[in-house]
Amino acid sequence: MDRSGEMTAFVRSVDGGGFSAAARELGLTPSALSKLVTRLEDRLGARLLQRTTRRLVLTPEGEAFYVRARRILADMDEAEAEVVQAGDRPAGLLRLHCGSAFGMHQLAPAIPLFLERYPGVQLDITISDQPLAAVEEGVDLAIRIGPLDESSLVARRICNLERVICAAPAYLERCGTPRTPDELQQHNCLWITSLPVLRRWPFDTNDGIRVVHIDGNVVANNAETVLQLAIAGVGITRLTDVIVGDAIRRGELVPILADWNHVEPVPLYATYPSGRNLSPKIRVMVDFLVEQFGSAPWRRMFSSRSASPRA
Repeated sequence: MDRSGEMTAFVRSVDGGGFSAAARELGLTPSALSKLVTRLEDRLGARLLQRTTRRLVLTPEGEAFYVRARRILADMDEAEAEVVQAGDRPAGLLRLHCGSAFGMHQLAPAIPLFLERYPGVQLDITISDQPLAAVEEGVDLAIRIGPLDESSLVARRICNLERVICAAPAYLERCGTPRTPDELQQHNCLWITSLPVLRRWPFDTNDGIRVVHIDGNVVANNAETVLQLAIAGVGITRLTDVIVGDAIRRGELVPILADWNHVEPVPLYATYPSGRNLSPKIRVMVDFLVEQFGSAPWRRMFSSRSASPRA
């Protein structure tokens, strides 16, 4: 077998917890599979697996190689599936998971166009901000914001989001507009309790990045609630532009401290479990998401000028 065959033997052995299960899956004998993994180790000049009588244990080098090899094999499977299935019509049930704010403000309005293009696809959409183990929950495709940890998932970046500090005009009229990050200490701020890091707001200063720990009298466990609280004039918040874009365009929220705010790209991914076959229904949905949202259209809807420019 070639290099991809050796890589497949290694990854399947790790996934199956031993040579026997992987050998059955690949139609080989355990001895033949073990020889393929040994040949891979010899070629790399590194031990990837510690072999015991009961199980296989990844070495540090093996752990690093496993993550990369799994992704490479998934890409190969996807490329082959695209060619084989190019003429197939997407059809069947597609189970899609998405966070509340993106799901309600961006995904839901785009669904009619998707269904018009692909009438053979039925959608089962779950809108939730709870963490998801895509494979365990039986979800075909998940839209995720932020860094990814799961090596078992294939991820395609849709676009990068940016966080915006903003407040309702009524709040700013009542409480004043902060002109510097320090003045936030005198204001009521809103954040998402499930993401404690969002309570620490970074700002660009002449001395580098400075983090301000904000406080307030109302918190919530999801972005949609925080958005509605901000629109109602409860306080100042810092949410991604995909969430606040429409409210800013309508004048319900006003960006503040934009000249100070440290812009950190927040990746938006379409993720799905790795496997041998990428079904046409998943492929067309991923392509559709990139087409519709890859240019971050919500960002063009509002001005980046702040109500509190740096002096």
